[in-house]
Amino acid sequence: MLYSHRILNTPPSFVRSILAAAEDPDVISFAGGLPNPASFPLDELQVSLDRIMEESGDKLFQYATTPGYEPLRQYIANKYNRLHQLNITADDVLITTGSQQALDLIGKAILNEGDRLIIEEPGYLGAIQAFSLYQPEFVPVLLEEKGLNIPAFKAVLDQGDVKCMYTVPNFQNPSGLTYSNENRLEIRDIWQGKEMFLIEDDPYGELRFRGEVLPYIGAENPQYSILLGSFSKTVTPGMRLGFIITRNKELMHYINVAKQASDLHTNIFAQYAIYDFLTHNDYNAHVDKIISMYSQQAEAMLDSLNKYFPSHVQYTKPDGGMFIWATLPEGQSAMELFKTAMEKNVAFVPGDPFYTNKTDVNTMRLNYTNSMPEVIEEGIRRLAGVL
Repeated sequence: MLYSHRILNTPPSFVRSILAAAEDPDVISFAGGLPNPASFPLDELQVSLDRIMEESGDKLFQYATTPGYEPLRQYIANKYNRLHQLNITADDVLITTGSQQALDLIGKAILNEGDRLIIEEPGYLGAIQAFSLYQPEFVPVLLEEKGLNIPAFKAVLDQGDVKCMYTVPNFQNPSGLTYSNENRLEIRDIWQGKEMFLIEDDPYGELRFRGEVLPYIGAENPQYSILLGSFSKTVTPGMRLGFIITRNKELMHYINVAKQASDLHTNIFAQYAIYDFLTHNDYNAHVDKIISMYSQQAEAMLDSLNKYFPSHVQYTKPDGGMFIWATLPEGQSAMELFKTAMEKNVAFVPGDPFYTNKTDVNTMRLNYTNSMPEVIEEGIRRLAGVL
């Protein structure tokens, strides 16, 4: 056989495969998890690029250390210590080529074929794809309005031999749901004492437009806690900058080794640029502008769903982030609906790629951040016509 079992068993990204079709100017796309280009701080980044070229010169174009630019790592450590009391240092932070690489590096460092990995149902399709390369046994646990189904989660752990759990506790992709504080505490109490890594992926946490900031589940169990973050949703996705935080020194060592084998280090030019932007601008004010815009777009989509969708279609009401999750009546296929919707020039992501063991499901993901309110209403009106 010319190709590895790993790659043959790894699903292609459905979203990446439809983005080209969705870029047709006649298509209203709710498919990609794309930040709105209006949120990109173009002028400020231009100033930062000019400044780092003048001040740092050839350092921007030389090989760099694997963990990443130390001032940027220290900035991240200081921020998470201030906001979340994590008690971390720069050595507990590794800069990655987006959160997607973070998932791949963690898979390389900890997963063997057949290891049991708990994932939310529905779960983030990028994580399913990244971890599939390492051929784990996915163990889906139902995600409900307030978080994980606790009896199901406990039952899985009682069976033993779970290597890790992957979660998106804030404004989850694809559902838009957020784990309640009570749900987080229940998960923590059941997980405490287990030799199982908890991966909390938090690319959307700063994009909250309702409610209060909630603590990370793994904050008090640093030996088995892995936290992922990103600048893609708040500064720019094109620079592909994410990061891993863990206080487990042995794990961080192996993740460094995995990164050395993968790409040596993340783009150092982008790290200098992001750091300069962060330290010369009012980052909080910048994020507040994004939150204001996304809040209006989310409300526009919810209002349109309420106005146009049939009453038998249910949908989530997120407190932040980028997504709404819609559920059709039992027996209907969102994948079949997608084909018809594309004929009407409106795109979404059918639920199938977000499950590890189901097809022709009756769910769909809708992204509201990359369309203005009037476009959102027209797109939902078209989709409702198909329904």
